[in-house]
Amino acid sequence: MAGLAASFGSGAMTNDIAGMDKSDVALIIGSDTSEGHPVISARLKKAAKDGMKLIVIDPKRIKMADYATIYACQRPGTDVAVLNGIMHLIIKNNWHDAKFVEERTEGFNELKAMVEKFTPEYVEKISSIPAGTLQKIAEIYGHAKAAALYYAMGITQHTTGTDNVKSCANLQMLCGHMGKVGGGVNPLRGQSNVQGACDMGCLPVFYPAYQKVGMEEVQQKFEKLWNCRLSAKPGLTMTDAFNKAYDGQMKAFYIMGENPMLSDPDLHHVEEALKKLELIVVEDIFLTETAKMAHVVFPCTAWPEKDGTITNTERRVQLSHKAVNAPGESKHDWEVHQMLANKLGHNWNYTSAEQIFNELAQCTPSYGGMDYRRLEGNGLHWPCPAKDHPGTPVLHIGKFSKGKGTFFAIDFKAPAEMPDQEYPLYLTTGRILQHFHTGTLTRKSKGLENLAGPHAMISVEDAEALGIGNSGQVKVTTRRGTITTKAFVTKRMPKGTVFVPFHFWEAPANRLTINALDPVAKIPEYKVCACKIEKG
Repeated sequence: MAGLAASFGSGAMTNDIAGMDKSDVALIIGSDTSEGHPVISARLKKAAKDGMKLIVIDPKRIKMADYATIYACQRPGTDVAVLNGIMHLIIKNNWHDAKFVEERTEGFNELKAMVEKFTPEYVEKISSIPAGTLQKIAEIYGHAKAAALYYAMGITQHTTGTDNVKSCANLQMLCGHMGKVGGGVNPLRGQSNVQGACDMGCLPVFYPAYQKVGMEEVQQKFEKLWNCRLSAKPGLTMTDAFNKAYDGQMKAFYIMGENPMLSDPDLHHVEEALKKLELIVVEDIFLTETAKMAHVVFPCTAWPEKDGTITNTERRVQLSHKAVNAPGESKHDWEVHQMLANKLGHNWNYTSAEQIFNELAQCTPSYGGMDYRRLEGNGLHWPCPAKDHPGTPVLHIGKFSKGKGTFFAIDFKAPAEMPDQEYPLYLTTGRILQHFHTGTLTRKSKGLENLAGPHAMISVEDAEALGIGNSGQVKVTTRRGTITTKAFVTKRMPKGTVFVPFHFWEAPANRLTINALDPVAKIPEYKVCACKIEKG
């Protein structure tokens, strides 16, 4: 989670959900929206039915493509090339917003020089998207009055995830769609409170609200607030921490609300790293695959059993009230942390989640105008810096917070592992509608279990070539390992690409994935590696 958020800073949507129907064009790239974000997908489907032009770019013909004006099937890991190709055509035809570029951005000439070589024919060789299709996408996008760009982990979970995100921002600034209702760069968060966790300082390089660890004024501010000395050294992302545990440089992990024994790449590496630790503490509501390896498990409360706030993908901070009592001796997360801190010699004396939120608002400028009274009802979008501030549904209206928006001239880089003679197919992973994340909650439901189980989606062409029938057993193998599961033969998959959902311990996709990382965000390349398939 830390790596994901770090790959795009705060990672929040610049625009709000209510403004989705104000777009005349929407581009979805790197998001299987109907499977991973069904509520948002319903809004986009309705907007498309009401006349909005929808462009979908994805290696799989996702269900959103059925509502699209244009669907383009790309090879996995070619997002920078595709986005550069669209920008090449927009600049070449003078479809960009020259006034916005002149007044509100810097670095345009460097971007223009970089995308010059990304002709439709060159991009077709890299991505397999026909040159004519790219031309149509660029024309529609270049003429849009208000165009929104939506992405998810299909953009971020690459060794070039940071480059992918910057390319999305490049396109939106080029066309003047930032700071505009119905526009913006809109990353769709993968879990309900990922945004809130990042806002609260769960990223290893930030205190709450993205105040940088190590900056002198920030350090002094938090040392005064908490009356203690704080390290000025940034922490580690989870992926780095596992590598250090594997190498024997870390001795203990405290894991809460996370199940890396299913969610992290190259599970053999993860398991060996965990086995080398001297202490594993897990705080969770169920005995997950990871909790089964723990030395200590702290049972905590689920969201209907506690008060608190949730910050969703559009930066809306919402108040959640306790609905039922917690079972047994389980305690709120903050209570567990306070008990442990006091055992270690501190003197914490928080009495409620509201008290903790008030402290947060005191030290977090973007939350400064919020309190529980104001959050009742519909909540507030941050930034909301003062008690009389109405919140900010749309960011960057009139100006960017940093001054001028910066274009980044980004070249295409291939994924860390490409198909070859031994492993001739692309493997990509993700979610399906019926289950969520590692199945800790959804797999407790018999109804959902009956609707969907482990499988590998393969193309009709690949299935016929290997003599594999629908629901037949298939082995999927990479350089990390093998899983055996059912084949899901479908026309939605292109020849040469295999999709495996990661929810299922019986056929864990992350036994196959590579742990190559984005050098900046340290997020793993879950979305592309090389594999082979055989009849099981």
